[in-house]
Amino acid sequence: MLETERLRLRQWQDSDVEPYIRLNANPVVMRYFPSVMTEEETRAQIGRAKAYIENNGWGFWALELKETGEFLGFVGLLGQDEQREIPNTPFVEIGWRLDAQHWGKGYAPEAAKAALDFAFNQLDLFEVYSFTALPNHPSQRVMEKIGMVNTQQNFDHPKLAKGHELERHCLYRITQQQWRDSSKF
Repeated sequence: MLETERLRLRQWQDSDVEPYIRLNANPVVMRYFPSVMTEEETRAQIGRAKAYIENNGWGFWALELKETGEFLGFVGLLGQDEQREIPNTPFVEIGWRLDAQHWGKGYAPEAAKAALDFAFNQLDLFEVYSFTALPNHPSQRVMEKIGMVNTQQNFDHPKLAKGHELERHCLYRITQQQWRDSSKF
């Protein structure tokens, strides 16, 4: 478990299932994904996230507000296997998905900074990447707020059909040294 001033990043709990089903069924939250997710898809994703954390000690953690214990979404790290279509793989990705009612409060960058601190100070990673569809400017702003830099290595996401409006993705990166340099301020 990781903590910030306002947030807790932790293993998934049964109480997270229903709010995460609602989050993934919300077209506003999922507008930069190919589609909303069904209940079955969401339950399977939670199962994979829990197993990944159990096996590795880290992953896409459930995110909660410390003050109330309210589930906000997820933030965390995930290993991406080598894939010809995604530049620089294999690598560790940082990602997030928060319920729309919690956008604009600084939760995503706050939690992501805790995840990066873990990546660089506990896992001793050399670098961490993040990627999103080109139209997803809100996530790109989060990437920039946490010190990531656009690699200018745009790519077509291998899981999206040719010509899909979200097919083209950008790739951001931060190195351990960049993180250490930015953390001095």
